[in-house]
Amino acid sequence: MNATPSDTKTDNEADVDVDVDVEEIEEHDDLPPTDAEPARIGAGAAAVVSAALGIVALSGTWMGKVLSERETLVGQIKTAQGGSAASQIQEIYGDSWHTTAAVNGGFALLALLVGAFVLVRPAFGTPDARPQPVWVRAVALGGLVLGAVGLLISVGMYFDLFAALPSAPSTKG
Repeated sequence: MNATPSDTKTDNEADVDVDVDVEEIEEHDDLPPTDAEPARIGAGAAAVVSAALGIVALSGTWMGKVLSERETLVGQIKTAQGGSAASQIQEIYGDSWHTTAAVNGGFALLALLVGAFVLVRPAFGTPDARPQPVWVRAVALGGLVLGAVGLLISVGMYFDLFAALPSAPSTKG
């Protein structure tokens, strides 16, 4: 007689009746492998980056400040030999203002692109059994909105829609 593992029980082993629900096991068979976790982490990180870029686009950056100061210095050098008051205002203040707007607009555009990528990424590639977590979509949408607002403000700054450059009074001689 051949002994099977179930026939050779020791005294310490108890008979355990295990009820296995086959439907429950089949329900979990379609879960993606753990390889999908890095993609989910990447989507969350990209959403946070989008929101951070949107905030930076609204508040300004160190790089924007440095480039703005550089434009001010270049304007001072250009107008040192003379020039009209209008050209001095444009060279010293206007170019600096526009540089700040351009840098902030660049960050806003990046925020828009990254946020949009996070939101539309699930539509491409192999479908995932589990959708993106709600917080990832919410943060990406927040980055998208902040980027859009930042881009609108930057365009308004660049084209002097909110405030025109001051003008020098005309001198009559």
